[in-house]
Amino acid sequence: MGPAPVQLVRGRDRSADVEAFAAEHGGRVGLEGVLADLNRRAFPAFDTGSAATWGFRWDEEDNDSKRWWPQGITSSAEAGAGTGVGTGTDEYAGRRLLVTTSYSKTIGGENKGCRISVVDLTDEGAIRYRHVLLAVVGLNDFGGPEVRPVNAHAGGIVWRGRYLHVAATKRGFHTFRVDDVVKVPADTGLGHRYVLPLRASWGSRTAEGVEPVAYSFLSLAREGGEDALLVGEYGRGGMTQRLLTYPLDAAGLPVADDAGVATPGTLPDGPSRMQGAVLVDGRLHVVTSNGRYGRGSLWVGPPGALERVPKVLPAGPEDITYWPSREELWITTEYPGRRFVLAFDRRHFD
Repeated sequence: MGPAPVQLVRGRDRSADVEAFAAEHGGRVGLEGVLADLNRRAFPAFDTGSAATWGFRWDEEDNDSKRWWPQGITSSAEAGAGTGVGTGTDEYAGRRLLVTTSYSKTIGGENKGCRISVVDLTDEGAIRYRHVLLAVVGLNDFGGPEVRPVNAHAGGIVWRGRYLHVAATKRGFHTFRVDDVVKVPADTGLGHRYVLPLRASWGSRTAEGVEPVAYSFLSLAREGGEDALLVGEYGRGGMTQRLLTYPLDAAGLPVADDAGVATPGTLPDGPSRMQGAVLVDGRLHVVTSNGRYGRGSLWVGPPGALERVPKVLPAGPEDITYWPSREELWITTEYPGRRFVLAFDRRHFD
């Protein structure tokens, strides 16, 4: 039997590069270091006309930024109990957190790659957050230290155990470890005081004649106590719109063979213009967009039998995540001046 038509291949372990970078800058501070130094404030906000039950907007600079465009979303509820990262299924270091991604447009000839935003929701009346640059660290061609931004659309993110997995479209996805955050001079981090170095990349591989998979978004699929990465493709006009699942091991990494190859399960294709999806106990909740000004929709139901709930989302919806104890679906939106993070009662759609 030949190889599976779709696979992920684990890239090299960059642990030594991360160790050297951390040592150069006085050691790791981890996610806890970021939480002790949150420097921005978000504000409760609602999108009139959507089905959202609560939400917030970024500060004025981030809400209006033409460079940074929000995409993915995950939470401390996904990190999981029993991994040593928190006191329960909802918290990390005693706090309820969201982690979102943004990618950089090229402005003034400069592209800053992508970053995460760490948001503390513990006090919903005083929401604080900070940006952390995602970077590749190591040595340049002359043997000197190098820090360069991770170049990815970052359309989805999953936090499982101590790992963050960030979507990288046709390249697969990138994996980071939350303990690896390092505090750096602002010029080293392209204006960011905190950098999260890349641990490893997972490359997309397909058999001859099979359309390469676009890892447009990632989420955590929860099925009967087993967790997996749910991978989906944004597609329209004849493009593929596949949904795949990769089982995760106890640490939160894709299950792979001795050669570092992971093979997915498959679900029926999703609808056109998918931006994010979550799978919870046999039911999918899929976000689709409708251009800069058209309202987005949610598709709900068993895989292959989704029903559209039209125009219940604001314009520009992106990734989605599920918060079990709150029975909430959370989404991000991307367009300048109208950037929200919104919560929806999942029971309203089920």
